[in-house]
Amino acid sequence: MKKAPIETTRLLLVPIDSSDGADLWQAVDGSRWHLDRWLPWVPFNNTPEASQRYAEACAADWDAGRAVRFAIRDRQTRELFGVVGLDSCVHLHRSCELGYWLKLTATGRGLMTEAAQACVEYAFQRMSVHRVRCAAATDNYASLRVISRLGFRFEGVAREAEFVASRWLDHAVFAKLETDP
Repeated sequence: MKKAPIETTRLLLVPIDSSDGADLWQAVDGSRWHLDRWLPWVPFNNTPEASQRYAEACAADWDAGRAVRFAIRDRQTRELFGVVGLDSCVHLHRSCELGYWLKLTATGRGLMTEAAQACVEYAFQRMSVHRVRCAAATDNYASLRVISRLGFRFEGVAREAEFVASRWLDHAVFAKLETDP
């Protein structure tokens, strides 16, 4: 996949490996206040070494079949914009969970919708997944718009599902099946 990443109109989705550590650190550290409101792991990604360990863990998770995470890169410049991935892969049930984030300077241009659509297609076509779940905080309107544009169906609200930035977040839960239009 490194030699032939997933290509979209504007993006490359490349499996994260140890060579991505420095770029991940710059993206997270440069958008910390933007990401910290929604993602519980941001305070723990507090050094370049932490980003390096994450990159190495991503490669190990891919090899073990636990998760598939892609660096979202500009097709022309190769700049890292963020991450999109499929976590909690359960092969018995052919299911996984879609997760994503973008650095602040990459938001508002439809890049995440483009990247997430390619990732979901990868799940259905290459991994033979039947169900992809996705959740977002009920007041994270940007993320909810991405989920809506991808055609996921609303399934309910998980109350106080996550403790982030000293507050409990309710999650709107969605899913898409391989048989959905």
